[in-house]
Amino acid sequence: MIRVLVVDDEALVRSGLRMILETADDIVVVGEARDGEEAVGAAARLRPHVVLMDVRMPGTDGLTAAARVLATADPPKLVMLTTFDLDEYVHEALRLGAVGFLLKDTPPRDLTAAVRTVAAGQAMLSPSVTRRLIDAFVDKAPSRSESARRRLASLTGREEDVIRALARGLSNAEIGRDLRLSEATVKAHVSRVLAKLGLTNRVQAAILVHDADL
Repeated sequence: MIRVLVVDDEALVRSGLRMILETADDIVVVGEARDGEEAVGAAARLRPHVVLMDVRMPGTDGLTAAARVLATADPPKLVMLTTFDLDEYVHEALRLGAVGFLLKDTPPRDLTAAVRTVAAGQAMLSPSVTRRLIDAFVDKAPSRSESARRRLASLTGREEDVIRALARGLSNAEIGRDLRLSEATVKAHVSRVLAKLGLTNRVQAAILVHDADL
Protein backbone atom coordinates (compact mmCIF):
# COMPACT_ATOMS: atom_id res chain seq x y z
CA MET A 1 0.00 0.00 0.00
CA ILE A 2 1.14 3.53 -0.80
CA ARG A 3 0.99 5.59 2.39
CA VAL A 4 0.02 9.24 1.83
CA LEU A 5 0.02 12.28 4.12
CA VAL A 6 -2.27 15.13 3.03
CA VAL A 7 -1.34 18.67 4.13
CA ASP A 8 -3.69 21.61 3.55
CA ASP A 9 -5.14 24.30 5.80
CA GLU A 10 -8.61 23.84 4.29
CA ALA A 11 -10.55 20.94 5.80
CA LEU A 12 -12.69 20.62 2.67
CA VAL A 13 -9.62 20.19 0.46
CA ARG A 14 -8.12 17.58 2.80
CA SER A 15 -11.41 15.68 2.90
CA GLY A 16 -11.77 15.77 -0.88
CA LEU A 17 -8.24 14.52 -1.46
CA ARG A 18 -8.70 11.73 1.06
CA MET A 19 -11.97 10.60 -0.58
CA ILE A 20 -10.37 10.54 -4.03
CA LEU A 21 -7.20 8.77 -2.98
CA GLU A 22 -8.93 6.11 -0.91
CA THR A 23 -11.03 5.00 -3.86
CA ALA A 24 -7.80 3.34 -5.05
CA ASP A 25 -7.11 -0.16 -3.74
CA ASP A 26 -3.37 0.49 -3.40
CA ILE A 27 -3.42 3.91 -1.66
CA VAL A 28 -4.18 4.74 1.97
CA VAL A 29 -4.20 8.20 3.57
CA VAL A 30 -2.37 7.66 6.86
CA GLY A 31 -2.86 11.19 8.15
CA GLU A 32 -3.73 14.83 7.58
CA ALA A 33 -2.09 18.07 8.70
CA ARG A 34 -3.44 21.62 8.79
CA ASP A 35 -0.15 23.49 8.48
CA GLY A 36 3.53 23.01 7.92
CA GLU A 37 4.41 22.48 11.57
CA GLU A 38 1.88 19.67 11.88
CA ALA A 39 3.13 18.25 8.59
CA VAL A 40 6.73 17.96 9.78
CA GLY A 41 5.66 16.11 12.92
CA ALA A 42 3.20 13.87 11.07
CA ALA A 43 5.77 12.96 8.42
CA ALA A 44 8.26 11.89 11.11
CA ARG A 45 5.65 9.96 13.07
CA LEU A 46 3.66 8.29 10.27
CA ARG A 47 6.47 7.66 7.75
CA PRO A 48 4.34 8.15 4.61
CA HIS A 49 5.67 7.23 1.19
CA VAL A 50 4.20 10.39 -0.36
CA VAL A 51 3.35 13.80 1.10
CA LEU A 52 0.92 16.10 -0.71
CA MET A 53 1.83 19.55 0.64
CA ASP A 54 -0.11 22.78 0.13
CA VAL A 55 2.16 25.71 -0.67
CA ARG A 56 0.55 28.58 1.22
CA MET A 57 -0.69 27.92 4.76
CA PRO A 58 -0.84 29.98 7.96
CA GLY A 59 2.03 29.62 10.40
CA THR A 60 4.70 27.37 8.93
CA ASP A 61 4.08 27.46 5.17
CA GLY A 62 4.50 24.61 2.74
CA LEU A 63 7.88 25.73 1.47
CA THR A 64 9.42 25.89 4.93
CA ALA A 65 7.86 22.55 5.86
CA ALA A 66 9.07 20.99 2.60
CA ALA A 67 12.66 21.98 3.36
CA ARG A 68 12.43 20.42 6.83
CA VAL A 69 10.77 17.21 5.65
CA LEU A 70 13.20 16.74 2.77
CA ALA A 71 16.18 17.29 5.07
CA THR A 72 15.35 14.19 7.14
CA ALA A 73 16.92 10.78 6.64
CA ASP A 74 15.09 8.74 3.98
CA PRO A 75 12.48 11.44 3.31
CA PRO A 76 9.14 10.74 1.65
CA LYS A 77 8.40 11.78 -1.92
CA LEU A 78 7.05 15.31 -1.66
CA VAL A 79 4.56 16.80 -4.09
CA MET A 80 3.37 20.39 -3.78
CA LEU A 81 -0.30 21.33 -4.13
CA THR A 82 -0.83 24.66 -5.84
CA THR A 83 -2.77 26.95 -8.11
CA PHE A 84 -1.10 28.79 -10.99
CA ASP A 85 -0.77 32.04 -9.00
CA LEU A 86 1.61 30.25 -6.62
CA ASP A 87 3.92 28.72 -9.20
CA GLU A 88 6.99 30.63 -8.06
CA TYR A 89 6.78 28.92 -4.67
CA VAL A 90 6.49 25.53 -6.31
CA HIS A 91 9.58 26.24 -8.37
CA GLU A 92 11.56 26.86 -5.19
CA ALA A 93 10.19 23.63 -3.71
CA LEU A 94 11.47 21.75 -6.76
CA ARG A 95 14.90 23.19 -6.11
CA LEU A 96 14.70 21.90 -2.55
CA GLY A 97 14.02 18.38 -3.79
CA ALA A 98 10.25 18.07 -4.22
CA VAL A 99 9.44 15.65 -7.04
CA GLY A 100 6.68 17.66 -8.63
CA PHE A 101 3.41 19.45 -8.14
CA LEU A 102 -0.32 19.00 -8.54
CA LEU A 103 -2.97 21.58 -9.22
CA LYS A 104 -5.80 21.43 -6.70
CA ASP A 105 -8.31 20.85 -9.49
CA THR A 106 -6.43 17.80 -10.83
CA PRO A 107 -8.98 15.18 -12.02
CA PRO A 108 -9.36 12.23 -9.62
CA ARG A 109 -7.87 9.67 -12.03
CA ASP A 110 -4.82 11.87 -12.61
CA LEU A 111 -4.40 12.42 -8.88
CA THR A 112 -4.17 8.72 -8.06
CA ALA A 113 -1.94 8.12 -11.07
CA ALA A 114 0.38 10.92 -9.92
CA VAL A 115 0.68 9.43 -6.44
CA ARG A 116 1.58 6.05 -7.94
CA THR A 117 4.12 7.70 -10.23
CA VAL A 118 6.04 9.48 -7.47
CA ALA A 119 5.79 6.51 -5.11
CA ALA A 120 7.50 4.44 -7.81
CA GLY A 121 10.41 6.87 -7.83
CA GLN A 122 9.53 8.91 -10.92
CA ALA A 123 9.40 12.70 -10.95
CA MET A 124 6.28 14.46 -12.17
CA LEU A 125 7.51 16.31 -15.24
CA SER A 126 4.48 17.17 -17.30
CA PRO A 127 5.73 18.46 -20.64
CA SER A 128 2.77 20.86 -20.94
CA VAL A 129 2.66 22.27 -17.41
CA THR A 130 5.84 21.67 -15.44
CA ARG A 131 8.09 22.87 -18.24
CA ARG A 132 6.04 26.08 -18.48
CA LEU A 133 6.50 26.59 -14.75
CA ILE A 134 10.25 26.09 -15.01
CA ASP A 135 10.53 28.39 -18.05
CA ALA A 136 8.55 31.12 -16.30
CA PHE A 137 10.33 31.15 -12.97
CA VAL A 138 13.90 29.92 -13.46
CA ASP A 139 16.29 32.71 -12.58
CA LYS A 140 18.00 33.69 -15.83
CA ALA A 141 20.76 35.72 -14.20
CA PRO A 142 24.05 35.30 -16.11
CA SER A 143 25.86 33.96 -13.06
CA ARG A 144 23.30 31.17 -12.62
CA SER A 145 23.34 30.33 -16.30
CA GLU A 146 27.13 30.19 -16.40
CA SER A 147 27.26 28.08 -13.26
CA ALA A 148 24.76 25.61 -14.74
CA ARG A 149 26.78 25.36 -17.97
CA ARG A 150 29.96 24.66 -16.02
CA ARG A 151 28.28 21.84 -14.13
CA LEU A 152 26.89 20.31 -17.31
CA ALA A 153 30.29 20.51 -18.99
CA SER A 154 31.37 17.51 -16.90
CA LEU A 155 28.94 15.26 -18.81
CA THR A 156 29.82 13.11 -21.78
CA GLY A 157 28.02 13.68 -25.06
CA ARG A 158 25.67 10.76 -24.46
CA GLU A 159 24.95 11.90 -20.90
CA GLU A 160 24.09 15.36 -22.22
CA ASP A 161 21.70 13.80 -24.73
CA VAL A 162 20.00 11.93 -21.90
CA ILE A 163 19.65 14.94 -19.60
CA ARG A 164 18.28 17.08 -22.44
CA ALA A 165 15.64 14.42 -23.14
CA LEU A 166 14.92 14.13 -19.44
CA ALA A 167 14.33 17.90 -19.27
CA ARG A 168 11.68 17.50 -21.98
CA GLY A 169 9.72 15.34 -19.56
CA LEU A 170 10.37 12.03 -21.31
CA SER A 171 10.25 8.72 -19.48
CA ASN A 172 13.16 6.27 -19.60
CA ALA A 173 11.34 4.24 -22.24
CA GLU A 174 10.73 7.33 -24.40
CA ILE A 175 14.35 8.45 -24.04
CA GLY A 176 15.45 4.97 -25.08
CA ARG A 177 13.33 5.13 -28.23
CA ASP A 178 14.65 8.60 -29.12
CA LEU A 179 18.30 7.70 -28.54
CA ARG A 180 18.06 4.06 -29.63
CA LEU A 181 19.14 2.75 -26.26
CA SER A 182 17.67 0.06 -24.05
CA GLU A 183 15.58 1.22 -21.11
CA ALA A 184 18.11 -0.35 -18.73
CA THR A 185 20.94 1.62 -20.36
CA VAL A 186 18.94 4.86 -20.07
CA LYS A 187 18.25 4.15 -16.40
CA ALA A 188 21.98 3.65 -15.81
CA HIS A 189 22.78 6.90 -17.63
CA VAL A 190 20.18 8.82 -15.58
CA SER A 191 21.55 7.46 -12.29
CA ARG A 192 25.11 8.32 -13.34
CA VAL A 193 24.14 11.84 -14.44
CA LEU A 194 22.32 12.58 -11.17
CA ALA A 195 25.26 11.29 -9.13
CA LYS A 196 27.82 13.22 -11.20
CA LEU A 197 25.88 16.47 -10.84
CA GLY A 198 25.02 15.97 -7.18
CA LEU A 199 21.27 16.00 -7.84
CA THR A 200 18.58 14.00 -6.06
CA ASN A 201 15.89 13.70 -8.74
CA ARG A 202 14.91 14.28 -12.37
CA VAL A 203 13.13 17.55 -11.66
CA GLN A 204 16.31 19.15 -10.34
CA ALA A 205 18.15 17.89 -13.44
CA ALA A 206 15.54 19.50 -15.69
CA ILE A 207 15.82 22.80 -13.85
CA LEU A 208 19.61 22.71 -14.28
CA VAL A 209 19.21 22.23 -18.04
CA HIS A 210 16.80 25.17 -18.22
CA ASP A 211 19.15 27.30 -16.09
CA ALA A 212 21.83 26.65 -18.69
CA ASP A 213 19.45 27.66 -21.52
CA LEU A 214 20.12 24.38 -23.33
